[in-house]
Amino acid sequence: MQQILDLHIHSKYSRSCSPELTLSNIDAVCRTKGVDIIATGDFTYPEWFSDIKNKLEEIPPFNLPLSKGENGDVPLLMKEGVGGGLYKLKSARDDKVKFILSTEVALIYKDGGKVRRIHLVIHAPNLEAAEELNEYLDKDFNIRSDGRPILGMSAPDLMKLCLGIDQRFLIYPAHIWTPWFAVFGSKSGFDKMEECFHEYAKNVYAIETGLSSDPEMNWRLSALDKLTILSNSDAHSLPNIAREANVFEMKNISYDEIYEIIKNKKIYKGMNPRPRYAESSGGTSPRLWPTAREASLRGDDKRRGGSGDNSKNIGVKYTIEFYPEEGMYHYDGHRACGVSFTPEQTKKHKGVCPVCKKSLTIGVMNRVDELADRPAFASQSGATAGKPASLGKTNRVAMSMPALTIADRGAATDITAGSNPPLGQAGFVKLVELDKIIAEAMDIKSRQSGKVQAEYRNLIKQGGNELNILLNISPEDLGKMTDAAVAEGIKRVRQGRLIIKPGFDGQYGEIRIFDQQEKKKNQQKSLFEYTPQ
Repeated sequence: MQQILDLHIHSKYSRSCSPELTLSNIDAVCRTKGVDIIATGDFTYPEWFSDIKNKLEEIPPFNLPLSKGENGDVPLLMKEGVGGGLYKLKSARDDKVKFILSTEVALIYKDGGKVRRIHLVIHAPNLEAAEELNEYLDKDFNIRSDGRPILGMSAPDLMKLCLGIDQRFLIYPAHIWTPWFAVFGSKSGFDKMEECFHEYAKNVYAIETGLSSDPEMNWRLSALDKLTILSNSDAHSLPNIAREANVFEMKNISYDEIYEIIKNKKIYKGMNPRPRYAESSGGTSPRLWPTAREASLRGDDKRRGGSGDNSKNIGVKYTIEFYPEEGMYHYDGHRACGVSFTPEQTKKHKGVCPVCKKSLTIGVMNRVDELADRPAFASQSGATAGKPASLGKTNRVAMSMPALTIADRGAATDITAGSNPPLGQAGFVKLVELDKIIAEAMDIKSRQSGKVQAEYRNLIKQGGNELNILLNISPEDLGKMTDAAVAEGIKRVRQGRLIIKPGFDGQYGEIRIFDQQEKKKNQQKSLFEYTPQ
């Protein structure tokens, strides 16, 4: 059974987060977005943890053997009082949306003669384990001032604490490349996972790409090959839920199965892993199985799952990605002076802002270049390949997308210059949120405007949920559901036909689907051609 997971969000108790981030609102938005498993976020914060305990209830794993009890057939684990480690809203009509216990912590400590600032995502296997961790942390640290607590402890010490409580805790680096608060961050991070986690590096099973990088950028580091690549929204508001997400094929939908998939880096190899229409016109579908030549090289002739039984096949199918250029640290730069540089331009200026002569903030693309032991892939182009751009606020990079875009480079075999990623990597698709596409098509600045939200609701009513609309509905059917400009916008996002101004130094990048002339034409057409259903 396919499940879409967003494993890192925040609650209303985290700084700079929306007060609308309540459990009931998160449940409702996940139904609209098409998310099956969502992080609780912030379980270390006492008031939020109280909400979690009082408003959620544990649900049993799916597809378990049944036993006859006094009240009829009951799943064995439920009968024995052992839940599946996933939770549902007590007031919800069903368990379509399942919560996984999660939090993010900020670690600030000295290591190797340098102050380190590291953010880690933590998943707890059950409420008891989460509560025990909270009790330990509350003794020595202030976990009551912020939903994302700041802890004066090292990454190895946190790993030791969590795993000492329960070996099934999942701990992995958040937004791994962010300059200021990440394991590989240019300002306060490390160069190797082992430098950060020491003897506990073997207990780290995943990384989170963050908004400013995509899987292909992470494939350039062979040291990351053994780790599961996860992409999460890190949402600080409801609309940003599922801007990045993970698509798993699961059998027994439970915490333990999520743990197994991530720990063992299980990649789904069954039939049809790709979204139905993400490949429109050679667009952004992942290639998740080997070619005939690759299959023969590894002695595996069961390509695309072969004729075997795929019902037991579980794993990561693909990840859903933000365009990394839109992330706020993709390029280097100095926001105060409006300076945005590619790595090549930064090198030319010796890392110094040409306006004020202060040091530039080194972004994700540059940091990946610094640590990578593999070249950039041939499929990378435009902003992603470091195409030079002009200085300042007028900086705009037009991406010249090839017939096969970056995300088409799914699982492959050898690493050669500008060629294929390693065998055993899940593919990915790149999306822009539906309300952003609608706003762009209507030439309206705010995605929250009444007109944009009315059309969003119209599409959800017809298409079921946002991710289904973006990934699975045919161009022909989209044309019947909405304005021609909106349908065209969805098609262009699938194809990667975008104009992107990359983000830098804490400033988000900008995505444009239509140029100004096209927007004027769209407005004129929409007056005469379309009436919402």
